[in-house]
Amino acid sequence: MCKILVPLTQGHEEIEAISIIDILRRAEIDVTTVGLDSTKIIGSHNIEIKADILLEKIDANEFNGIVLPGGMPGTLHLKHSDSIKKIIQTMHQDDKFIGAICAAPMVLENAGILTDKKFTIHPGVIDDIDLTPESARVVEDGNIITGQASGAATLFALTIVKKLKGEKMMNKVNAGVLFKY
Repeated sequence: MCKILVPLTQGHEEIEAISIIDILRRAEIDVTTVGLDSTKIIGSHNIEIKADILLEKIDANEFNGIVLPGGMPGTLHLKHSDSIKKIIQTMHQDDKFIGAICAAPMVLENAGILTDKKFTIHPGVIDDIDLTPESARVVEDGNIITGQASGAATLFALTIVKKLKGEKMMNKVNAGVLFKY
């Protein structure tokens, strides 16, 4: 079974986090949400979410990938976490799946894995990175998928499903949510 790690931080973008978790679970992907310092997480729009477990209590080697929701200041918490950086670098070395949406590709850049990769990012944080992104809503390059913003969250999550479980599963999930491409 495919196991994906979704770290949740104080100030994450709720639409992105919930879209990722919901769509991936609909596709029968085992999603574990982790809190960096608490399981009680308050998003950037004051919506409380309870993470499944604390980051320090998981073995990241048991997961097939990681997906980062964006939002501010949530992305900055991820960017400044040495644990998240190490997990991303190890997963990248092991050619595991890595996803990031909105401002969260900043975390991937900080981990040093976006060099020579095509990616997208929220236009509002382009000046905060050293690389040049694509302007597309979702970009796939090898084991990395990035999404531009919360408006692309469903497309981003469905693209992840297609990558991890195939087009048939993506179409099955989409039959329930009726996302229009």
